[in-house]
Amino acid sequence: MGEFTSEAIAALKAAETICGPVELEEIANRRGSAVWKATGPLGIASIKLGTGEAAEATTREASVLDQLPGYTVTAGRFANGVWFVTPWLVGPSTWQVFRPLRKGEGGGRDEAMAAAVGLCRAVADLHAGGWVHGDLQPQHGIHGRDGTVRLLDFAWSRQVGTTPWMAFDGTMIHLTAPELAARIISGPQPVATTQASDVYALAGTLWTCATGRWPLDYEAAGLGRGAPVEEMRKAIATRAVPMSTTTPWPALQARLGYVLLAEPDHRPTATELADLVQAVGE
Repeated sequence: MGEFTSEAIAALKAAETICGPVELEEIANRRGSAVWKATGPLGIASIKLGTGEAAEATTREASVLDQLPGYTVTAGRFANGVWFVTPWLVGPSTWQVFRPLRKGEGGGRDEAMAAAVGLCRAVADLHAGGWVHGDLQPQHGIHGRDGTVRLLDFAWSRQVGTTPWMAFDGTMIHLTAPELAARIISGPQPVATTQASDVYALAGTLWTCATGRWPLDYEAAGLGRGAPVEEMRKAIATRAVPMSTTTPWPALQARLGYVLLAEPDHRPTATELADLVQAVGE
């Protein structure tokens, strides 16, 4: 378990106002960004600390959470960085909901379908509010017992019409839309994520949840495991990587493939993608 420095003790106290006395479980700690799960008798909270280069992204994420309806956040600074605390979102991720289907354990298709539609509609709601998420991934949608879907990880989110960073070099390379990859390569900076690039990442996320594989077949393009990110980005930007031929759910993947192959101006919206996905189960 990671340790809190004395300067960051305010983050622990903020969590205790939500949970009471807490036990900490380190969830992630990489490249200056660390997340703890704080569990107490009154509830569960998430504590995020950003140090070094990650402090800027942590600050951005806290600011986004403070502006989004349905999220609450307490934030502060310490000598080495920034922290924020927010209630823990309880429920499985989209990746976890799809697991029985993906692993061939029998059943699970209805649950996966509901999760897919729910994730699309959560992204559509975010877009309707004038936001771009910027980093949609299989683990970034949380499915509550009441059927609601909440999104995570807003460090690269922005309001349409604003670009709150100086430089952007992409998030999950496998879910980076071709036009974003091209802009990162050719510039100029800052590169602005878009709702259309969100929809690309959304379709890729659902493809990955269903198959356990990324949507693009890198080996077919001569980009085996360990290929440099720069080479992958160039291949994605020029659409030189074919789609994966792994199709355990052809009806769903046909619709997702349409989105992934479409030019940005011809991609459906997140709402339209929800309708396309829902039609698979009808």
